[in-house]
Amino acid sequence: MIEANNLRKHFGRVTAVRDVSLRAADGRITGLLGPNGAGKSTTLRILYTVIAPEVGDAFIDGVSVVSQPLEARRHMGVLPHNAGIYPHLSGRENIAYFGALHGLSRDERRSRTVELISLLEMEEFADRPAKGFSQGQRVKTALARALIHRPRNVLLDEPTNGLDVMAVRSLRRLLRRLRDEGHCVLFSSHVMQEVGALCDDVVVVAHGTVVASGTPEELRVRTGESSLEDAFVRLIGTGEGLS
Repeated sequence: MIEANNLRKHFGRVTAVRDVSLRAADGRITGLLGPNGAGKSTTLRILYTVIAPEVGDAFIDGVSVVSQPLEARRHMGVLPHNAGIYPHLSGRENIAYFGALHGLSRDERRSRTVELISLLEMEEFADRPAKGFSQGQRVKTALARALIHRPRNVLLDEPTNGLDVMAVRSLRRLLRRLRDEGHCVLFSSHVMQEVGALCDDVVVVAHGTVVASGTPEELRVRTGESSLEDAFVRLIGTGEGLS
């Protein structure tokens, strides 16, 4: 489970996050939505300990990201936006290397790497140098790295960005499988159709704070709109696109 309480973060004169509180439950897929500059990526970066909040705290399975960041990282797998992979290593070597970083034994990381390559349908390219990978192949490799240590919580920042239709469908199947296995999945996305199709819960962020949260149906009912997209526009008070 992921919880954030009253997070605040400034960058110079810009308030990126002013008062964000949210909860993402186990066995649920939670979507984080908001317009450009709403604070989604900053919130995720605080959650996965890349930056520290000035005020507030967040907890990954009860472990504080502020006071125990290293321990918190052990409880989560992270797919950052535009995640880079090592270009001169193969997909298999990229995955196994992260297994070593997480302290898995040689046998553990070998068997887990084989399992993830099969799960993500990477057999065709797993042993090629990553420098020649397509965007979809890079995302699959980065996601496998994030899952190598069997984290209970999975955080993804716009995971389908740049993916083709088949890669998106494959990713959706994986996220549903993780949810059905009891994992907590939290992701941001600018594709409303994707959020409507995948998410059990939605957190809407605007101007650095949470303006609404609930199931997609609850948000539609609350706003009196028939579609999630129209509900989102009403909640943030603007017709501009998502980021």
